Amino acid sequence: MASWVISECGIRPLPRIYTRPTTGFSSNNNNTNFSKFRPLQVSKANNLGSSLKVSSGLREKKWSVNVSVPLSGRSILNEEEENVGGGGGGEFDPGAPPPFKLSDIRAAIPKHCWVKDPWRSMSYVVRDVAVVFGLAAVAAYFNNWAVWPLYWFAQGTMFWALFVLGHDCGHGSFSNNPKLNSVAGHLLHSSILVPYHGWRISHRTHHQNHGHVENDESWHPLPEKLYKTLDIVTRKVRFTLPFPMLAFPFYLWGRSPGKKGSHYHPDSDLFVPSERKDVLTSTACWTAMAALLGYLSFQLGPLQMLKLYFIPYWIFVMWLDLVTYLHHHGHEDKLPWYRGKEWSYLRGGLTTLDRDYGWINNIHHDIGTHVIHHLFPQIPHYHLIEATEAAKPVFGKYYREPKKSLPLPFHLLGVLIRSMKKDHYVSDSGDVVYYQTDPQLKGSEKLD
Repeated sequence: MASWVISECGIRPLPRIYTRPTTGFSSNNNNTNFSKFRPLQVSKANNLGSSLKVSSGLREKKWSVNVSVPLSGRSILNEEEENVGGGGGGEFDPGAPPPFKLSDIRAAIPKHCWVKDPWRSMSYVVRDVAVVFGLAAVAAYFNNWAVWPLYWFAQGTMFWALFVLGHDCGHGSFSNNPKLNSVAGHLLHSSILVPYHGWRISHRTHHQNHGHVENDESWHPLPEKLYKTLDIVTRKVRFTLPFPMLAFPFYLWGRSPGKKGSHYHPDSDLFVPSERKDVLTSTACWTAMAALLGYLSFQLGPLQMLKLYFIPYWIFVMWLDLVTYLHHHGHEDKLPWYRGKEWSYLRGGLTTLDRDYGWINNIHHDIGTHVIHHLFPQIPHYHLIEATEAAKPVFGKYYREPKKSLPLPFHLLGVLIRSMKKDHYVSDSGDVVYYQTDPQLKGSEKLD
């Protein structure tokens, strides 16, 4: 099954997994440039509508398929030609091809939702930066242990808000100006010790392969064979809180089990040679920020910097790991992961989840509105809610309404704990697979 992703320039096919990164286009432009993809191996050329063009230079090759339990007695048709699926009569099957196309969702979204306003985007940056410095000034002025815990939570949340704005720069949804996206993205991400281009490129890979067991880059499941190669201590740490919620800095340095490379090194498997300059630039900015923090620790004292910066930094890391994990895990019904011909960009994106964070929704720029963001990452964050409401009639049962939150999303802690107890690995075989539970892990739920 051919797989597709939408950009402002139309729909382009996605690459399969490679030993090198799954993308081969230039990263000098923060707006995704799909015109420089390496040839994709596809089984069939598709007509996705009058505005969509498929390169005639694509070579036809059959993908190897390994389906342990097929969904039906016939081969799955291309998602753009499928007329029936999990949304039809009978019991709903979330792993079945949907009865709608990616173009149907796009057509339902109002045109103005695609418009990027750089002034509006910059206004959020100004707001967030002002709050960050204001919080630090207030906490340093009072310097009271009754104030510090409140400051840590508030400032860590604001660091997470800065990350989301830099994340928009990486997607090109911040503005149509690549230079503005790059400058703003570097300032925002470097300030919270994130290598902008290194992360941007790997996150692009995540979006292009969401829901794919092997190709996905973020919080993807481990195949059973790989999972069982991990020693028991590693397994327990991976699924015992709070350790998974502190994973992001270590992921930046060494990625996840089964994958090699570092977000800081230009020769990592994450990158292609044309991205070397970008990666070096981001690593240099990260290093400059680390040096500045060292200097401030010398001037203000390590304890003061611990209170002002480093504890909020780890609160930010916990926010990032919590939010990114729960957007792909923890639904009360098991959701599929895909391989081979069963995977497509649309079907993978439909396994993502929206979450409600109460008061935090506005603070972290509605990143909880995640399904539409994953399918169309070029939509600015301030249009995600409207775009989602417009698309719901098309999604039908494939959209899972998030549980309403109290002012603070404490209910998500229970969701996180339950998922960590049961979502451990997936089968090595089969092209539509679901999480299985390791009963040997202490606290794991018993298998049925």
